[in-house]
Amino acid sequence: MTEQTGTAKLSFGDKELELPIYTPTAGPDVIDISKLYAQGDVFTFDPGFTSTAACDSTITFIDGEEGVLLHRGYPIDQLASKSHFLEVCFLLLYGHLPTASEVEDFEFRVTRHTMVHEQMTKFYSGFRRDAHPMAIMVGVVGAMSAFYHDSTDISDPWQREVASIRMIAKMPTIAAMAYKYTIGQPFVYPRNDLDYASNFLHMCFSVPAENYEVNPILSRAMDRIFTLHADHEQNASTSTVRLAGSSGANPFACIAAGIACLWGPAHGGANQACLEMLKEIGTVDRIPEYIARAKDKDDPFRLMGFGHRVYKNFDPRAKVMKQSADEVLDLLGIEDNPILQVAKELERQALEDPYFTDKKLFPNVDFYSGIILEAMGFPTAMFTPIFALARTVGWISQWKEMLGDPKQKIGRPRQLYIGETLRDYVDVENR
Repeated sequence: MTEQTGTAKLSFGDKELELPIYTPTAGPDVIDISKLYAQGDVFTFDPGFTSTAACDSTITFIDGEEGVLLHRGYPIDQLASKSHFLEVCFLLLYGHLPTASEVEDFEFRVTRHTMVHEQMTKFYSGFRRDAHPMAIMVGVVGAMSAFYHDSTDISDPWQREVASIRMIAKMPTIAAMAYKYTIGQPFVYPRNDLDYASNFLHMCFSVPAENYEVNPILSRAMDRIFTLHADHEQNASTSTVRLAGSSGANPFACIAAGIACLWGPAHGGANQACLEMLKEIGTVDRIPEYIARAKDKDDPFRLMGFGHRVYKNFDPRAKVMKQSADEVLDLLGIEDNPILQVAKELERQALEDPYFTDKKLFPNVDFYSGIILEAMGFPTAMFTPIFALARTVGWISQWKEMLGDPKQKIGRPRQLYIGETLRDYVDVENR
């Protein structure tokens, strides 16, 4: 943490406490309340921890008011347009952009770890064919700790490194296998001659009966989806990974916990919810009806994929994702897909409507990523697994940073108890 830059005074009852203030390199000052209970015998009350910094970090910075997202200081739009996913993975993990030899070595290590233990394929047959792919991923990723015993000792830096590479490398294979299992097709093994995004598309869409060539436009769009979802500061799933990791849990269990949290529709399920909304609208002629409903404060309907909880101006990831969406739709067309027709027209009408522009309810990254994945042929059930695949490197980077923090303690939030006070047990015959 940075050096103390000031003091905040807190007065209550007959007590007056002086609390340290720290100034970050970016963002608002932070009042240190870690000694508040010990010195003042009081807690703070902050549901959702929306005003609480649970850690210090050097990985990702977000300014929601200005629409800024930085990874290790680099703007996300520059990374998404000039870099590629595995280079961004290196940046998040190690703190600097790799040299040519470093990125070559990193890509080699990831590529040579993409296969999963052959016995793990038997796990899939234990699930129903209609199981949600996220349910499969939670189980299979958690089970990795039963197969890779040589990388579960979190006190060993080398084992932490091996576990990190393994999860980044194997997550596309695990996600693709979940997809193949739910559609009844045979698993497709990874190929070392393909880049990260192309390999994932090949494992999802190729079949043994015929050759499958990955289109470079689709591969680039998928790489951007991965890059734009790689990390997003201390969100719910990242906080879950850190909380699980604070107990000393093995890395595979921590990432499985993050996947479980990401599954929630308020978090990772946003792009799936967006596509489901487009399906509900159904046809272009019904868009005015739904826009009117979105404006009606008494109507519970909301336009999914517009605005963002964190970004109060615009989502800096959306501009790059829109470019990819336009490229994919130009390639694949929307004439035969009513959902994509609705998406494009809804985007146009919303961007021309003062109600949405004045409130800065612009299309966000979930809106455009959902369009791309739908156009590629992914079912909506695969949207969140793809998100989990991309976010894995962010979770691992945050987990590794947490383990290296000498101030780290096991997470233990407090509560405002409003239940019954002490009362005596009553025997059943007297109740």
